[in-house]
Amino acid sequence: MKGYTPPPRMVVSNEPLPITKSITITEGISVKDLAEKLDVRAKDLISRLLMRGVFATINQTLDAELASEMARFFGADTNVITFEEQTAKEMDAALAAGEEAAPETAVRPPVVTIMGHVDHGKTTLLDAIRSTNVAEGEAGGITQHIGAYKVRITDKDSPAYGREIVFLDTPGHEAFTRMRSRGAKATDIVVLVVAADDGVMPQTLEAIDHAHAAEVPIIVAVNKIDKPDALPDRVKKQLGDRGLVPEEWGGKTVFVDVSAKQKTNLNLLLEMICLVADLAELKATPERAATGVVLEAKLDRGRGPVATVLVQNGTLNASDNFVVGNVYGKVRAMFDDRGMQLQTAPPSTPVEILGMEALPQAGDQFVVVADRDKARGISEYREQKAREAALAKSSRVSLEGLAEQVESGTKELNVILKGDVQGSVEVISDLLGKLSSEKVRLKLLRSGVGAITETDVLLASASNAIIIGFNVRPERKAQELAEQEKVDIRLHSIIYELQDEIKRAMSGLLEPTFKEHYQGRADVLNTFRIPKVGTVAGCRVVDGLIKRDSEVRLLRDNVQVFKGKVASLRRFKDDAKEVTNGMECGISIANYGDIKIGDVIEAFVTERIAAEVIA
Repeated sequence: MKGYTPPPRMVVSNEPLPITKSITITEGISVKDLAEKLDVRAKDLISRLLMRGVFATINQTLDAELASEMARFFGADTNVITFEEQTAKEMDAALAAGEEAAPETAVRPPVVTIMGHVDHGKTTLLDAIRSTNVAEGEAGGITQHIGAYKVRITDKDSPAYGREIVFLDTPGHEAFTRMRSRGAKATDIVVLVVAADDGVMPQTLEAIDHAHAAEVPIIVAVNKIDKPDALPDRVKKQLGDRGLVPEEWGGKTVFVDVSAKQKTNLNLLLEMICLVADLAELKATPERAATGVVLEAKLDRGRGPVATVLVQNGTLNASDNFVVGNVYGKVRAMFDDRGMQLQTAPPSTPVEILGMEALPQAGDQFVVVADRDKARGISEYREQKAREAALAKSSRVSLEGLAEQVESGTKELNVILKGDVQGSVEVISDLLGKLSSEKVRLKLLRSGVGAITETDVLLASASNAIIIGFNVRPERKAQELAEQEKVDIRLHSIIYELQDEIKRAMSGLLEPTFKEHYQGRADVLNTFRIPKVGTVAGCRVVDGLIKRDSEVRLLRDNVQVFKGKVASLRRFKDDAKEVTNGMECGISIANYGDIKIGDVIEAFVTERIAAEVIA
């Protein structure tokens, strides 16, 4: 049309805008939320993602790297924090912006972790405080899970009367290093139990390292002072050499001599715990939404996924929505350490929680959220990332890798692991990984919580694997299928017995070595052809001895002609068990008759030596 000027064509710039602001984003942020933080239209952000080759909807979640890249393009710098940190910030902001001022923080009970070497009396000491008996229920007399207990001081003569203390009982066996480390990170005070008759041991030093890493104060309980060979001063000297100097020696570490069996000085120990807690000024905000940490998780046949959670701040209520790791859920019910159902759990309260969609990992952070849909989105995003990481980590065998494996002679022992709780499975998985060697590689095909099922047996049958059950039993149908498929199921309740058996199983995969033990030699002086018997060599034993069950090699001009076994050994007309040096005898070799005068018959025995796995 004459005189018409078309509008200029819109050109999409590929140049990023200059950085003019900074925003805070979380993992798994949606396109909509990122657009709001950037103050741009969602369709502009989606267009930019399309140019980047990402097809996204307005509700799709983005990983932190991609979200940061988009933010930089639109002129914003990013600070990436976790979902739990973002929730805590929003809660603090809501409390500060409320009609009432943010409530003052309240004093909370201290969380105390009992640590020390195996069999130094940690659980017995805690039992004496709780007036219960947990130790008898532990396999092999050792603790293999984290127990969490809330104790109220009932001695009216005690200055700490009526106060509460939360105890975490962590295992002392060396295989549970990670579990003990997790216990120390959730705690305010560590009570280090050392037996007066045994002194400082390897796990005692390890517990000290965990406590120092968590930067928490240590109270030393010198246990078993009632024993005749108890030497409490020796323990104090050993620990003093490692930086834990008693107060009476001019140091800063509280030492209490106790006897769990005789219940000696237990009230003094509780008073010292309260005193150290007062110095630390432990505070919490009961009015806020709950946050905490998962101490343990297990799969219960009747109740589904069950988690033991320590509420660290805020108050947890029944029917609260929550996210824990890559799992979300709603509190259907919660119970205290004695099995009583609770409606609310204030700070520093250990509770068992029902209502999770799946099983969380021990050590995951627990946070209550108001929006269930957001909780689901975060958990699904984390689950997807965990799945991608697992797929990336899985080793696919290439032709080159297979050739290398054949050349190196590496054997594989496939294992399927099932345990009663998540913490045990995690620890045993680490232990099995450390047992792999250059000769035998241990491959964990599957690990999980709960009874051994038919699916486990079918996988073991297809992959020629063994099944290890730790504190669990196979289902009846799974047991029948295992017998039918000849699948080996090993059940254990003590970890160091499991470790020894796995080592033996790995040794069985290696080819045995054979060692020859020389017995003697005989010179062939003459040969005789006997019908139905074959050739018999008339010999004189010139060294050692020849036995009827010996293996022999026939040497001609010092070259081996034949290797076999003795068919018959005679002295004159009688059978002989053995013929010694200087004697003459008749020897026939099984399945061989070409013996000549002047040959030498050398006798030996072969010993089969099983291969050993050095882990």
